Amino acid sequence: MAAEDPGMLPERGAQAGDRFASVDPNRLKVAAEEPVSTFSIDVDTASYSFTRASLQQGVLPPKEAVRIEELINYFPYDYPAPSGRDNPFATQVTVLPAPWNPSTRLMHIGIRGFELTGPRPRANLVFLIDTSGSMGQPDKLPLLVNSLRLLLGFLAPEDRVAIVTYAGASATALKPTRVSEREKILAVLGQLRAGGSTAGASGIQRAYRLARQHFIADGVNRVILATDGDFNVGITDLDQLQGYVERERKSGVYLSVLGFGMGNLNDRLMQALAQNGNGVAAYIDTLSEAQKVLVEEATSTLFPIAKDVKIQVEFNPARVSEYRLIGYESRMLAREDFQNDRVDAGEVGSGHRVTAIYEITPVGSGGERVPPLRYESQKKSGPSAGSNEYAFVKIRYKLPESDTSTLISQAVTAANEHQRIEQAPLDVRFAAAVAGFGQLLRESAYTEKFDYDEVIELAQGARGEDRFGYRSQFLQLVRLARSAARPAIAP
Repeated sequence: MAAEDPGMLPERGAQAGDRFASVDPNRLKVAAEEPVSTFSIDVDTASYSFTRASLQQGVLPPKEAVRIEELINYFPYDYPAPSGRDNPFATQVTVLPAPWNPSTRLMHIGIRGFELTGPRPRANLVFLIDTSGSMGQPDKLPLLVNSLRLLLGFLAPEDRVAIVTYAGASATALKPTRVSEREKILAVLGQLRAGGSTAGASGIQRAYRLARQHFIADGVNRVILATDGDFNVGITDLDQLQGYVERERKSGVYLSVLGFGMGNLNDRLMQALAQNGNGVAAYIDTLSEAQKVLVEEATSTLFPIAKDVKIQVEFNPARVSEYRLIGYESRMLAREDFQNDRVDAGEVGSGHRVTAIYEITPVGSGGERVPPLRYESQKKSGPSAGSNEYAFVKIRYKLPESDTSTLISQAVTAANEHQRIEQAPLDVRFAAAVAGFGQLLRESAYTEKFDYDEVIELAQGARGEDRFGYRSQFLQLVRLARSAARPAIAP
């Protein structure tokens, strides 16, 4: 595409060197043939902030960079709170009209995790900092250093911090030090400079070793990798790195990943490491985003309340003819994985809110996209065929110190349904707007004639209190996407 042609659509915003995993959107499924949907929970938000950074440069993000569940889960939602630490989740399910198709409904699942109060567990953190040559840009190492300075302000004086750097080789820049020695830690951060190649695997091994040596029983032991994602020295094979992080996870040391900058971002690697390390992946494009992730949401980012959290939904074919899960493509699990406690799944931190949205086609709505088979057998009515249940939602989780999962479940009935979209709670409507926005960015085949203007209208009416201004910012991003998606008019 010729950049100088003003009449053509702008290129999408991945710079040369940025790498994302390519994942096909979830396909539409016939409930009578495949009534069960199973996936791992996901609380990452990296996709939203990368999308924002792209749009603020005036270009649409690459489709593979848009993970719709991460756009939705970027925002805080006021879902009902759980009763306590031993029952760490509360679930709210809402059925409402789909804003892009009058014949379908959205089944919105909102989950809220227990929020720690009182004294927090002590923290043993190892900052693993990429100081390679590619980090020598203002939105990389300097922003990284300032972000970690913000995190230090959140930590308690008795928490411990260590710093490992890696470029052509790895080194321990700071041995585990109490946060009460703040000036010592800040001095080391202030001396960091970028240069050399990227021996990331050597750095990871050193960081885990430090974390294990200073392990805090009943505390939080975590490596925080801060990088633009480029590994080109040492173990560079993705499978080997994943396997190493997975083995270390069993020691009780978790891994979170903070991504910085564009042009060299290996998002695929960051996602794989965070998923296998029982941590979160966030993309820091501004100091405001660092404040959100590392200060305002620090208890969610650092302190887990549950691990291996899985969701399984069984749809009632007597009420639902078709369904599709919006997003979570990289988190799908086999049906049998739900009850298998050896299968890894997502971690949830203190106070996390998690949202999943299905688009469902009610039986008799006339909105079916998959025509019936000529020789399809007439299925006998089962016990639930005459009930008012749309679906049955099950969640499995393990408490952080447990290897055995606990099951909670909820039936979805007509009592959960709103006939008009404006009757649904504000949070549900706003999440639906974000889901529509993500599908437009991915050029979904399912959004009919829905457009950015309708996203703005829906989100504007559901903005609510918006304490931190995140929803107002979202409206601005939708306007930027609308502008970027329109061809420029040739002079």
